[in-house]
Order: sequence, then C-alpha cells, then structure tokens
Amino acid sequence: MTNNSVADSVASDRAGEGTKGRKYRPGRIRERNREKILAAAEEEFALNGYKGATIQSIAERAGLPKSNVLYYFSNKTRMYSAMFDDILARWNRVFTEIRPEDDPAEALATFIRTKVEMSRKYPLSSRLFAMEIIQGAPFLMDHLRTNMREWVRGRAEVMQSWIDDGRMAPVDPVQLIFLIWSSTQHYADFQVQILMVENKAEYEKRDFDRAADFLTGVILRGCGLESPT
Repeated sequence: MTNNSVADSVASDRAGEGTKGRKYRPGRIRERNREKILAAAEEEFALNGYKGATIQSIAERAGLPKSNVLYYFSNKTRMYSAMFDDILARWNRVFTEIRPEDDPAEALATFIRTKVEMSRKYPLSSRLFAMEIIQGAPFLMDHLRTNMREWVRGRAEVMQSWIDDGRMAPVDPVQLIFLIWSSTQHYADFQVQILMVENKAEYEKRDFDRAADFLTGVILRGCGLESPT
C-alpha cells in the first residue's frame, strides 16, 4: 500500500460510514483535507519523530500541495498539537458522555472494547502518544494539566456515583481509568513483543476480539460486574 493510500484509508476510517454517498460540500472538503493531513502527520511523526518530520514530507504523504497544508496548519507545532487533540478525542469519545443513570457494565465494556479496537485500527496513534509521554510530554503538558485532568475527574465522579449507589464494587475510579488505558493500548505499543511471544507474523482481527473479551471479563469482574451479553 502506498503512503498516500494509507493516509486515505485512515482518513476514511475517521470520516465514518455515515459519510458514504454524500455530496461533497465546501465545508466537508475542508474537513476531509484536514483528516488526510492529520493521518499523514501520524505516519510521518511516527517514522521520523518531531524533529525529523517536515511539512513538505507530510504534504507529500497526504497527496496535497505544501501551501494547502499550511492553510490548515501554519506550522509543524500546531499540526503536532492538533494531531494529539484528534487522537485523544478519538480514544475517549465513547466514555465522555457517560452519566450516573447509565449501566456501569455496559459503559465500561463499551469503553474497553472501543479502546482495543482503536489499538487495532490506529496503532501509530498509540505509539506516538507513548513516545510523547516518555519524553516528558513537552507538547502535551498543558493538555495533561487541563483537559485530561478535567476529563478524568469528570469520569471518576460518575463512576463514584455508581459505587455510592451500590451498583459497582468500591474500586478507585482513577486507577481504573489508568488500567483501561494501559491494558488496551498495550496491544499497539508492544506489538512486536506480543507477536514474538505468540509466534505470529502479524495480528489478525480475532486476536483483538479475544483480547477485548479477556480484558472486559477480567476488569468487569474486578468491579463486581458481569459482562453484558
């Protein structure tokens, strides 16, 4: 698969199935170009790091003129920051809307399975995030202190309400979020190790299905919950 076709594939996944058959509108074209640029940026930053990646190389990977890329992102730092905003929103979207009245087992199971699927579809995203954190989060520190801290506290409050109502075992909600993040992203970040241990050349979708079943069962049992059917 060529670099451009990879970027197109990732951008297509981001766009979702609901866009098929729609006529392109100016706003949609801008959105589509932005998706292609960020998909290409993920590949380029993952391969060459922040210092090694260039706007020109990202433009070539996205199949767009450099001037078009600069129209959306005036410099590499802005693009890098936008890429992580996109990655984090994609990871956490399904758990952002949880409410005290929701079923804990269904909400947690959906979050776990979605995160495993993200590791399957977007492994580069997970590795980029891991590299950024290992390096001390120079570009994400403000996000971690503000948006992410607020997001975790908000989700923890909802889970604490489930615990207080006796609908879930008394676990530490923040540690539970850390556990789900780390265990689901492990399949992307440590792909080489897993494949070597399991004597596989590459992942198959059933590997992720099995991992999702295992993690959902273990984590939910630890929370005193049964896996949804």
